Amino acid sequence: MKKLVVMFLALSLSFTALSGCGSKEADETPQDSGTDVSGEGEKETKTQGVDTASGDGAYKIGGIGPLTGPNASYGLSVKQGAQVAVDEINALGGIQLELLFEDDQADGEKAVSAYNTLMDQEVTAILGAVTSDACIAVTEESQVDGILQVTPSGSAQACTQYDNGFRICFTDPLQGKTMADYIKAQGYESVAVIYDNSSDYSNGIKEAFEEQAGAIGLNVATSESFTSGDVDFKTQLTKVKSSGAQCLFLPVYYAEVAYISEQAKTVGLELPYFGCDGWDGVIAQLNGDTTNIEGAVFLTPFVATSEAENVKKFVETYNQSYNAIPDQFAADGYDGVYAIYQAISACNGDVTNENIIANMQNIEVKGLTGDMTFTKEGEPNKSALVATIENGQYVAK
Repeated sequence: MKKLVVMFLALSLSFTALSGCGSKEADETPQDSGTDVSGEGEKETKTQGVDTASGDGAYKIGGIGPLTGPNASYGLSVKQGAQVAVDEINALGGIQLELLFEDDQADGEKAVSAYNTLMDQEVTAILGAVTSDACIAVTEESQVDGILQVTPSGSAQACTQYDNGFRICFTDPLQGKTMADYIKAQGYESVAVIYDNSSDYSNGIKEAFEEQAGAIGLNVATSESFTSGDVDFKTQLTKVKSSGAQCLFLPVYYAEVAYISEQAKTVGLELPYFGCDGWDGVIAQLNGDTTNIEGAVFLTPFVATSEAENVKKFVETYNQSYNAIPDQFAADGYDGVYAIYQAISACNGDVTNENIIANMQNIEVKGLTGDMTFTKEGEPNKSALVATIENGQYVAK
C-alpha cells in the first residue's frame, strides 16, 4: 500500500510539472510522419510557442508546398527529401522530429490557410513555403507569431524580409547576376529573355539579369513576357527569332520551359538555352525526351550525378524510398530539415522560438546543396553550381 501511495504522488507531481511548463502530455501520440494532417485546434494555440519533446513526443516540422497542380513536382520533391532527413535524424536517437506537410498549390492564399492548419497543430518550425509567392504570403503570418520559417526554395528577396525567415536556396538577384556573367563568359554578345510577369520569382531574376547584362556589355535583344498559366508561346518566340539574339535566357519554371522548347521548333527557332533553379523537373515534364533542350545550361545547387559521398547516399536512399532520382528541391528540403534540427539542438533543452531563430546564425550545415552558414538577413553562404542537360540527365559543369 505504501508503494502504491508513493507511486500515485509521484505521478501526480509529474503531471503537474508537465502541465506547468507547457510540455506535451505523456499520452500524446504523434501523427504518422510524412502524411498530410488537418488540425482541429483553436487559433489561440498559434501563440503558445513550441512544445518540449518528451517521452514518445517529437518536435513537429510544418511543411508547406504544392502537392497538386502544375508546380506539384516542387512540393512533392521537398516533402520527400525532408522525410528522408527526418528518418535519418530519428534513427540517431535523441531529438525526434515529425513532418506534417500541407498542400498550397503554389498559391499565396492557400499557403496562409496551410500555415494556419499547421500552427493549430503546434508545430515548432515551418519548412516552406516552396514557391516564392506563397512563401512571401506566409512570412506575413510567421513573423507575427515569431516562429522560425526556413524556405527550401523560395528565392524572392522578400522571402527573408523578417528576422525569423531563412532560406536554403539562392536569391533571385544572385541567380540573375550569376547567369548574366556566365552567358557573357561563354562568348555571347546578345541574348533574348522570356519571363513570367506575374511571378515574383521570374521578375526578380529577370530584373537582376538585365541590370547585370547592361553593366557588363551583354545586349538584351528583346525581353518578352507572359502570364502564369499561359501555354502558347509562339508570339514571344517569333519575336525572339526576329531579334537576332544569339541565345535565350528563361528565368521560369520547368512547365513553361517544356512548352517553350517544344514550340520553338515550330517557329524555326534554334538557340542555346540558359535558365535558373526553377528548371529542375523539366526532364520529367518532358518524359525524358530532352531532344529540344540538349545542352541547355541552368543554375542549380544540386546535381544527383555528383560523386560526393553524402549526395550518393541520399540519392540511393531517396530512390529506394520513392523509386525516383531526387532533384534540387528534394535536396533543399533535406538541407532545410537539418538546419532546423541543428537550430533546435543548439538550444540545449531551452527550446523557445527566440532561441531557435537566434541559433540559425550560429550553425553550419554540411548540406547536399553545399556547406552553408546563414547571415542575419537569412541568406545562406554557399557557392553556386551550374548544370547542363546531357542525354536525358542533369550533369554538373
